[in-house]
Order: sequence, then C-alpha cells, then structure tokens
Amino acid sequence: MSAPGPTDAQLLADHVAGDHEAFGLLFARHRDRLWAVALRTAGNPDDAADALQDAMVSAFRRAETFRGQSSVTTWLHRIVVNACLDRHRHLKVRAAQPLPDDVDRMPPATSPPGQDAPVDPADAAVDSDRRQRVLAALATLPPEHRAALVLVDMEGYSVAEAATMLSCPEGTVKSRCSRARARLRVLLAADLGPPRGNPDAAAPVPSPESPPPPSGSPTVPPTPTSPGGGAP
Repeated sequence: MSAPGPTDAQLLADHVAGDHEAFGLLFARHRDRLWAVALRTAGNPDDAADALQDAMVSAFRRAETFRGQSSVTTWLHRIVVNACLDRHRHLKVRAAQPLPDDVDRMPPATSPPGQDAPVDPADAAVDSDRRQRVLAALATLPPEHRAALVLVDMEGYSVAEAATMLSCPEGTVKSRCSRARARLRVLLAADLGPPRGNPDAAAPVPSPESPPPPSGSPTVPPTPTSPGGGAP
C-alpha cells in the first residue's frame, strides 16, 4: 500500500522553503475546481483564464502569507474569486455575455486523477440546452452576487466558508445569494415552469350533479301558489 502524498499545507510549506515542484503539484491537485469557479465567476472563458493565471501568480508569490487560519483550498479559492472580481472592476467586463457552446467540455468542478468525473451540480439539474440558458443567465448577475451563488449553490461551500473567501460577513453572503436566486428565477421562469404544490385554494371547485331519484320513488308535486305569489 502506497504512502499518502503530502497534504496541501505541506506542499505550500515546501514551496515557501524553496521546493520548485511543490506549487505545481498543489495547483494540479485543485486545477479543475479552481477553473470551474473562475469560469462561473468571470462569466466567459477568456476572462476566467486570465483571472486564474493572475490568481495563481499571486498565490505563488504570496504563499508565505498563508497562516493556516483556513484550509489551503479555501485560501486558493479566495484568491481566484478576488482575481475575477478585480478583473471585472478594472476592465468593466460587458454584462450578460453568454457562455460559448463548448462550456460543457470544460473541466468539471471536481475530477480526481484516475477517477470518472462526477456529474457537475449544474449538469445534474437541467439538460444540455437548458443548462446553457442557466449559465448564460448566471453571467448576467452582478459579480459579487454571482461569486456568492457560485461558491454556495454550485460549489457546495458553507455560508461561513464563502464569507471567508469573499472577505465579507455571513449575512452579506446570504443576502447576495438570496438576491441572485430571485434574479435567476425571473430570468429562467420559462425553464423552471409553473410552481409546484396544491392548486389555488381560491379556485372554484365544481360540485357533482345531484343524482336522479331512484326508480319507483314517489314524485312530489310542486307547491301551488296563489295569484299573489304566496302559498294558498
């Protein structure tokens, strides 16, 4: 049985100590998921690639600043998300830019070497055509809202972890996610379909017709009325 490989923290420490291969191994271990976060946060592959490169250069140079107050993965994701947001602010990326047709061939969120890639959370919910519309709608959200939604709803991080990555209070993450979900519900109303649940309680429910009297039962004649309209 082979010995377990170095942890993320060990690889980062080895990099700081001068190991020229350690950071490359660390990046390769988390590359797919970092790319998924960058793609969904930036909104298009070109900006995602540039932001991911900027983030990894920053992490490479600032590795000695890691203090272990969070996991290395959280630290890396925080740098990637911030790089995407910084790029948006500096370059004023066009809003509502749809993703390209080859987005489904991008690396999934998690795909450990030697294992079949698990189904992406976005892929599991909708078919190919609808998934394109979902991702295009996601790209129209404000960057800060999109980043919070990507981390919590698509990458599965807790609100507390997302707050650490985004350097904001947990309440802010919850608010951004709530607003992002509300916006997506409007944009994707046709894909989501009518709300599920009981039909409108206020809608009238037709009553069944009264059954005819059984055969052979006496017929009650109508009550005669007087000329004035009352009973005799």
